[in-house]
Amino acid sequence: MKTYSMTDIGKRREMNQDYIYSSETPVGNLANLFIVADGMGGHNAGDFASRYTVEHVVSAVKESGLTEPVSLLGEALRKVNAELLKLAENSPQLKGMGTTFVAATIAGDCLYVANVGDSRLYVVNEGIIQVTKDHSLVQEMVRMGEMNQAQARVHPDKNIITRAVGAFRDIETDFFEVSLRPGDRVLLCSDGLTNMLEDGEILRIMTSQPDPAESVKRLVEAANQNGGKDNISVIIIDPFSGEVRRC
Repeated sequence: MKTYSMTDIGKRREMNQDYIYSSETPVGNLANLFIVADGMGGHNAGDFASRYTVEHVVSAVKESGLTEPVSLLGEALRKVNAELLKLAENSPQLKGMGTTFVAATIAGDCLYVANVGDSRLYVVNEGIIQVTKDHSLVQEMVRMGEMNQAQARVHPDKNIITRAVGAFRDIETDFFEVSLRPGDRVLLCSDGLTNMLEDGEILRIMTSQPDPAESVKRLVEAANQNGGKDNISVIIIDPFSGEVRRC
């Protein structure tokens, strides 16, 4: 396995409210763990929410006796969601905070994904496939047939998300299991990348730069060149750079 990760403040923001985590080595009972979180909230609340969520999910994973990835990540997210809500109740400056969350772990050729919000995970090979589904107002409208993807990209409410960690009493998490094949690479990113680059441009950059480090750097550079309107976080995983056991 070969990976590279980067988070960048972008061109317009005064602070970076994204937070990322990348470990190719075991984290508790998971063989590896990769996370992108994009915080929301005034002042420092978004920064706090994303950092707290990632750090405490990682801690919960390390402490858990569960071994099945979906159960393990689901338990960790429920625990951290409750903690964030309690913190917001007791700290006025944290009210309204929340964060997106997308995580991946790979066992053999099996990719397990957990997602809340509109940060994304893609599988990239000859083509690009978005595995996660955005939990956002405009994507709900797309799914209901009220607008198309081109209209969604320029809609003024495209940044309104319908799910977030720390925002609701009951957290709703999407889980996905994907069988990977040779040549597949996994991309996790915040919307600071996908709002600046269409999927075709992401595919072009990744296929022209097979090394994960170069791909990440080029993606962040291209997002900034296209406006860099938000924080940009990118993790690329090449799970097939070494021996892979079938799951």
